[in-house]
Amino acid sequence: MKLKYALVTGGSRGIGKAIALKLAEDLGYNILLNFHSDENAALETQKLIVAKQVRCELLKFDVSNTEEVSQLLEEWAIKNPENTIEVLINNAGITKDGLFIWTKPEDWRSVINTSLNGFYNCSQAVLKNMLTQRYGRIINIVSLSGLKGNPGQVNYSAAKGAVIAATKALAQEIGKRKVTVNAVAPGFIKSDMTADFDEASLKKMIPLNRFGETEEVANLVSFLASEKSSYITGEVININGGLYS
Repeated sequence: MKLKYALVTGGSRGIGKAIALKLAEDLGYNILLNFHSDENAALETQKLIVAKQVRCELLKFDVSNTEEVSQLLEEWAIKNPENTIEVLINNAGITKDGLFIWTKPEDWRSVINTSLNGFYNCSQAVLKNMLTQRYGRIINIVSLSGLKGNPGQVNYSAAKGAVIAATKALAQEIGKRKVTVNAVAPGFIKSDMTADFDEASLKKMIPLNRFGETEEVANLVSFLASEKSSYITGEVININGGLYS
């Protein structure tokens, strides 16, 4: 029996975890859960996904490593000739915040490589099959920082801004094959990445007067991954409580 999978990068915690659970629950997708280092968190998330009555396989790789991504996903495809990856969620990302003048070359490269090269590596690895089967969903998790810029995050803003531009361009290339490419741009969402933020102060800038929940981002991604979104491509959808549009 042919099984349909969604690949979620950086899926062990935070927004990625919420997305993986929602795709399993709402759309019945089996999940390929990518993680880089936190195996314990990945195993815990795997248990929660399996409880949704779908399969969940863990894939440990660094999204910024072209050879590693290509090799592991090619090996998976060989072992699963009847199965297919219909949905790709490019969620993996890191921050190395600080004023640009003090940004070290390695902090610039690592942030760019994870978000931008991660998009390239993972999308390249699954796109040919999506085009062949004439169906697919690529959803890139970007950021408010990539749209308006954010002081102290020049590297992160550059990385996410580049993925936004790539989203729009790729959508135009492959739309005829019924493969859509969209981006979701969260604002302040409660997660590990915002744990050290001054929520009490920052929420005063947000019209809805609160940080968002990871599940709210996951709800949007679930819609974009479904057939209900079949006429939406090349879009960047904000989910930020009205902070920026």
